[in-house]
Amino acid sequence: MTAEYRLETPPVSDDAAEGQAKEMLDGARAKLGFVPNMYRAMAINPGVLSTYLHGYDHFRNSGRFTPPEQEVVFLTISMANGCDYCTAAHSMLAVNVSKLSPENTAALRDGRPMDDEKLDALARFTHHVWETRGLPTRAEAEAFKAAGYSEAHMLEVVLAMAVKTLSNYTNHLAHTELDDAFAEHRVAAE
Repeated sequence: MTAEYRLETPPVSDDAAEGQAKEMLDGARAKLGFVPNMYRAMAINPGVLSTYLHGYDHFRNSGRFTPPEQEVVFLTISMANGCDYCTAAHSMLAVNVSKLSPENTAALRDGRPMDDEKLDALARFTHHVWETRGLPTRAEAEAFKAAGYSEAHMLEVVLAMAVKTLSNYTNHLAHTELDDAFAEHRVAAE
């Protein structure tokens, strides 16, 4: 999905970065070895990048989901929002960092059931929360809990939605160019 409008302000380059934006971009380079193009787009308004990084860190490091479960949530939301950049990025992270199997990653991307019922229940619930704008039915909530998740997990899905709304919508507005690190997992053009 491509947005009709494109930001006229260019992504923040290393030469143009200053203040809080420079600190966050330098921090990303130190941590990741490069600055993702998405961060450069977000740095146009440093509050967006700061909020994203803070929420992302809490979801990754303070929550109850395992790394493969985290990727199921992020991929489900990114695909629902039509964000090819985040779908590619989280596909790479799923397989290479979080250890979601390549088969389950492909199944999730293709809209097929995964071979893990609990992960499948997580994807279904996440999509349901996205689809209902945070108004899940009792039946869907109970099915999620029956799969082994808690109400605290439900709120973590909400946190992930907030984080992915920041990144997915920024990528839509900026038409963010996919980084080489994620190119192997590029979403095929339809």
